[in-house]
Amino acid sequence: MTPFTDFWDFLIGNTEDHNALGSWKYLLVALFLALIVASVAIAVQNWREDPAQRSATHLGTWFVRVLVGGMWFQGMLWKLPLPVSAGLKYWTEQMGNRAAFAFHRELVTQVYLPYLHLFNPIIFLAELTFAVSLMLGFGVRLVSTLGIVFVLHLWLGIYRSGDPAEWPWSYIFLAIVMFMFALHAAGRSLGLDAWLRRHVAAVRDGTGFFGKLLNIAG
Repeated sequence: MTPFTDFWDFLIGNTEDHNALGSWKYLLVALFLALIVASVAIAVQNWREDPAQRSATHLGTWFVRVLVGGMWFQGMLWKLPLPVSAGLKYWTEQMGNRAAFAFHRELVTQVYLPYLHLFNPIIFLAELTFAVSLMLGFGVRLVSTLGIVFVLHLWLGIYRSGDPAEWPWSYIFLAIVMFMFALHAAGRSLGLDAWLRRHVAAVRDGTGFFGKLLNIAG
């Protein structure tokens, strides 16, 4: 097992999380590959149309953005099958004992766990949204800001020591990456946000409801 074989297994849907889904895994494999192809196509189009996009900074930002989007996609997989996945149930139970603050632990045990069949689909959709947004470079400022809140909740939820061990700094580092995406509007680096600002005047100028929304989000 090497990083290369692990990457290949993920691309073809031969991971433990994929195989647990049976034939449904092929839909997710197709979705991931479609996102990769779309991300590359959007990047190429931006590169061709806008000389300002042709820089190592924009290319590097695009690469890291897509990589982190892929991480969110992979993390999304163990939130399946719906309505309650065994993986999410296990880690939510861990939060009930390991959250940093007592009110958080009580919230988990009194609200999250009893209604996990409602929260699990929401969490799945949230992580899918993070993945799609980052890989396509669409609405990255808004989605990354929401991602910071999401990650900090995980940081505080698995803060106390336990088995299996977690390193709280790993969540802080992810929150920092999401913060940098939001701060620098990473979707404007070879992403849909850049394309929309160039081709849609309402988005570029922030006029009209959807124009303002997309201007702020990206």
